[in-house]
Amino acid sequence: MSQRVFPAEWAPQSAVLLAWPHPETDWAHMLPEVQACFHEIVTTIARFEEVILLVPDAATASVLRTQFSDNVKFQVIATNDTWARDFGPITIEENGRWSVLDFKFNGWGLKFAADKDNLVTRQLIDSGLIALDILYQNRLNFVLEGGALESDGAGTLLTTAECLLSPNRNGQWDKAQIETYLKEALGVKRVLWLNNGYLSGDDTDSHIDTLARFCNKETIAYVQCTDPDDEHYSALQAMEAELQTFVTEEGNPYTLVPLPMADEVVFEGDRLPATYANFLIINDAVLVPTYVSPQDELALAQLQKAFPQHQIIGINCLPLIKQHGSLHCVTMQLPKGVTN
Repeated sequence: MSQRVFPAEWAPQSAVLLAWPHPETDWAHMLPEVQACFHEIVTTIARFEEVILLVPDAATASVLRTQFSDNVKFQVIATNDTWARDFGPITIEENGRWSVLDFKFNGWGLKFAADKDNLVTRQLIDSGLIALDILYQNRLNFVLEGGALESDGAGTLLTTAECLLSPNRNGQWDKAQIETYLKEALGVKRVLWLNNGYLSGDDTDSHIDTLARFCNKETIAYVQCTDPDDEHYSALQAMEAELQTFVTEEGNPYTLVPLPMADEVVFEGDRLPATYANFLIINDAVLVPTYVSPQDELALAQLQKAFPQHQIIGINCLPLIKQHGSLHCVTMQLPKGVTN
């Protein structure tokens, strides 16, 4: 029988995938600002492991090579935008070999153009950056984004009903069918569904990586709202209560690490989905989005408790949040052995 394992994000990594913001993306009106943010993210990751950076053309690659270390590899692949978490490859280990799963990306339920992004995983396989013995699985019959999935690496998946049951993703599938499919495709044994929790301005229909994250098999960090006057209070209180009912596979309550609700960020009249849960775990470090807020230090301190062996590094992600995403959303880790 096939043994599939969906690795946790803290498993050893070969590289992290990002897509550089270019004039054809929604960043066109603020390119210098967002490119500076991406530059900091790429430079920081490259201190710990390789970065694969998708660029729109060879000229961009030539310019950027002068700005980054040799730990950054460039690949010319066309993209609609930069949200690599959601169009990048989802990787599982199967009988001792890595498989790259290519799910369909449809712009978070047909909200945005995704024709180029949906081709990225196949093009990465063909690029030569992915190891030759990697198996490719065409899963384009099912819409799924990496930001919707949290794995503990031991058979438990954490996700949200709001996203996975969205009618514009896999509307012909019911919850039981989706859970069965996820167990088969990813090799997970059980699925923990959050039915509550959202962030204003979130285009993803409540991706789990904006709300609650595994830090290890027994620990979940989550966004906590304690202000009754905040519009999120009721939903996030209900989410917290749900998390308190979840137990590990062994039957023990999870250790819950509350992260502060980010101070309100408003841009062009809209509240943005600023969240400290959108952190990225890499080899020996955790990169945490910050928002030039007094809450930043508390979020960093809380995550240091959850990751005592990791270096906790804050990165100002105010530019990213202006397009309704954050640090985890623009990255996709590739487990050790997946890249050349």
